[in-house]
Amino acid sequence: MNDSYLFISDIHLGLQSKDLENRKERLLVKFLNFAQTNCSELFIVGDLFDYWFEYKRVYQKGFFRTLTALQDLTDHGVKVHYLIGNHDFMHQNFFKDEIGALMYENPISITLNNKKFFIGHGDGMVKNDLGYKILKVILRNKMIQKFYSWIHPDIGVSIASSTSKSSRDYTSQKDYGEEDGLFEAAKMKINEGYDYVLLGHLHRRCLLNYKNGVYINLGSWLDAPCYGKFENNKFEIVDWN
Repeated sequence: MNDSYLFISDIHLGLQSKDLENRKERLLVKFLNFAQTNCSELFIVGDLFDYWFEYKRVYQKGFFRTLTALQDLTDHGVKVHYLIGNHDFMHQNFFKDEIGALMYENPISITLNNKKFFIGHGDGMVKNDLGYKILKVILRNKMIQKFYSWIHPDIGVSIASSTSKSSRDYTSQKDYGEEDGLFEAAKMKINEGYDYVLLGHLHRRCLLNYKNGVYINLGSWLDAPCYGKFENNKFEIVDWN
């Protein structure tokens, strides 16, 4: 019997107004509770938070219901994979040690139900995005993050929020184009032998066949919350509302 796998991406908790955030988080928590009995593994494909900064002994305020629901998932034996994105990359060990999630800074290659998956957030994979690739190297530098952690949390989180908004505006305004965008990157991976290439980042939901493989982008929860489901060798994107 094949296992069932669920996927979500680009929830961006903390981005919108208080009312919209409350509604979004309640939907997310209901989904995480649903996942307890409907999958063996859950993949969070980046940008669960609109910004995240975790200090050695402090993590940011808010989203208690989400964190609790994630821990309930792992307590129920569901394996949680968290691929960090370009907004929620400043993690240390909280999700690993307290929640029990498997954390990844880079895309992963994994076999699910005998199908080969390439899964990543998608940031830095577009050919014409050299500026972001340079910025990514700087922001992911552990020494720079260590220096940043010396800033008082109230100031540090405020800076992180502002930086996150600038990054989001840059991504939303840049015309990546299909020919040199994530679909082109996905084609290269399919040519390498992957059956499925699953990404997020661009907030454009799609499921496209290419040769013997499939490119999937999960969209975002900002306009139309949804999740990916892989079961019985079939992948589908399902609305969650």
